[in-house]
Formats: sequence, C-alpha cells, structure tokens
Amino acid sequence: MTIAFRRSLLQGIALGAGALLLSGAALAAPQETTSDAAAEAPAAPVVKGPQVAIKTTMGDIVVQLDEERAPKTVANFMQYVKQGFYKGTIFHRVIDGFMIQGGGMNEKFEGRKTNKPVKNESNNGLSNQPYTISMAREDHPDSATSQFFINVADNSGIDYPFYKGSGYTVFGKVVRGQEVVDKIKGVMVDDVRGMQNVPVTPIFIKSVTVLKGDKLVK
Repeated sequence: MTIAFRRSLLQGIALGAGALLLSGAALAAPQETTSDAAAEAPAAPVVKGPQVAIKTTMGDIVVQLDEERAPKTVANFMQYVKQGFYKGTIFHRVIDGFMIQGGGMNEKFEGRKTNKPVKNESNNGLSNQPYTISMAREDHPDSATSQFFINVADNSGIDYPFYKGSGYTVFGKVVRGQEVVDKIKGVMVDDVRGMQNVPVTPIFIKSVTVLKGDKLVK
C-alpha cells in the first residue's frame, strides 16, 4: 500500500468513526421506559461458526468466526487452518491506530503457495470495528487468499462499499486475548526490504487450531 493510498484510507476511517460517534450519541439519548423488562438490553445474538486459537509468540488470541454471515470467507480461512498453513508465518505489518496484519509470509518475507482467491463478502452487515478479524486483499475485491488483519480501531471507513463498490470482509471477532492484540499493535516497527510498518522483533504465529468442548469461550 502506497503512502498516498494509506493516507486516503485513514482519512476515510476517520470520517467513518465520526459518523459512528454521532449515531452512538443519538442512541444514548434518554428515553422513557414503561417497565423494567423494557429497559433490559436485548441478548447478544449467538454467532454460528468455529472458534480458533491463534497462538503467537506474544500470547494467544481466540477468534469466533461468523460462518452465517461470511460463509465463503470462513470456509477459506478454515481450509488454511486445516492445512497448517499459518504455522511459522508472521505478523508482517502493524499500524497502531489501524490494524495488525499477518498470515502470508515467514520471517524472511517469503510467501507461501496459496489457494484460489475467495469471493468478497464485505456486504454482509459486519463492520471493521475494534477486535474484528478481516481479510486482507489486493486492489481487486475478490483477491483475498490467506492474509488477514485484526482491527485495532473503528475502521468502518473500509466497510462496504468503501472502494470500487466493495470493502474489506469481516468474518469474525476476537473473544479472548484482546490484551495480546493490544501488545502487538504497540510494538516497534520499521521499514524492511521496501515494506513499511514491519515489527522490528518478528511476531510468529506458532499455530492456529480449532477449539472444542470445554476449550470454547462462552
């Protein structure tokens, strides 16, 4: 991503954050209630999909995947998980105030052979909010393969229909290990081999595994 494009991207994110803040203020306005039951907040919807543990050299991150609203993207990600693809890859791009990105190359910045790109599902109602996980991609909307990123800010500016009538597909959220994400986003970064925002000390993904039974985060 060029500096100019990243600047425009971050500007879009700032505008999206402002709009979200406005709508949040409207929702926070006091309202009359007729009963205690009416005042109770509705229960959070149950997300259907597997939970995976991303074990890194800075700690473990558990992600709840949303296969109902991003079925193709979750299936694509799970294919890489089952292949053991992510073992030994790094978080190669970290921008505090934006996101942490990984899942595509080793510490020598060597890529790996990937599967076919997945169809973009950014128009699924999910937003690039803090601690959500999304697919990284190239300019073409349907170019995502193995790389993913975890948002560390309100990045609703890159939601559908951000660019060329598409956005960045959200397909889950962090349900445990938010503090690990926060540690990663704050590491020292530098420019390495023409790449920007690379952690000075490599952050490895040791494994990505599916959680079951009593290992699941409730």
